[in-house]
Amino acid sequence: MSTQSESTLEKNLISKLVENGYEEVQIRDEDDLINNFKKQLGKFNKIDLSHDEFNKILLHLEGGTVFDKAKKLRDKYELERDGQIRYISFFNSKDWCKNIFQVSSQITFKGKYENRYDVTLLINGFPLVQIELKKRGIELKKAFNQIKRYRSHSFHGLFDYVQIFVISNGVNTKYYANNKDLSFDYTFFWKDKNNKNYSQLDEFTDIFLEKCHISKMIARYIVLHETDRSLMVLRAYQYYAIEAILDKSLESA
Repeated sequence: MSTQSESTLEKNLISKLVENGYEEVQIRDEDDLINNFKKQLGKFNKIDLSHDEFNKILLHLEGGTVFDKAKKLRDKYELERDGQIRYISFFNSKDWCKNIFQVSSQITFKGKYENRYDVTLLINGFPLVQIELKKRGIELKKAFNQIKRYRSHSFHGLFDYVQIFVISNGVNTKYYANNKDLSFDYTFFWKDKNNKNYSQLDEFTDIFLEKCHISKMIARYIVLHETDRSLMVLRAYQYYAIEAILDKSLESA
């Protein structure tokens, strides 16, 4: 098996995502991330936010745990303007294809340590999917452990809104939810209806990371578990089972 460097995997992944309709955007650090978020949030809501209005929204988004922020993502913000309330949406959970999709790489965040994140998928300016790559031949658990270190060392602010993590060495690719107790046992392969793994990064990108599909996964197939106050993402067989039930109910309606 030929080796393929992380940088080559990253370059190829971004090219495929752009080919599939993502806009590539250069985001170097947290300031760039926030500036891009302001633009995309305004574009998504068809509103020109003032500096003060945007700062109030940022303040609203700051508080709480990852679970709290997952609920905020799916909620609306009441913006008062000229004596009237304007509702600001963060994510379209009903028409999930109508969100705004971007991809960036090597975003650098400083916390306890300085970390650079491989590939980030942004939806409406929020970093909602974080992808960690390792070269071919490196076990996936190393990518998993690196994400755990990122969460401990430098994840904060808008990166607390990540819903799904993806880890890949090009040959094997898995996904899992950003819950409070990360465990490698709860990382999953995406599969087809015949239970065949989409393990290669290229095919996983075309199918699971396709814009409408990843947005649908976030909208419909991430469960906010109130008792544990954690996020859970459904496995492929659960996804197909629910989709079949929904299709049948529509046919009989």
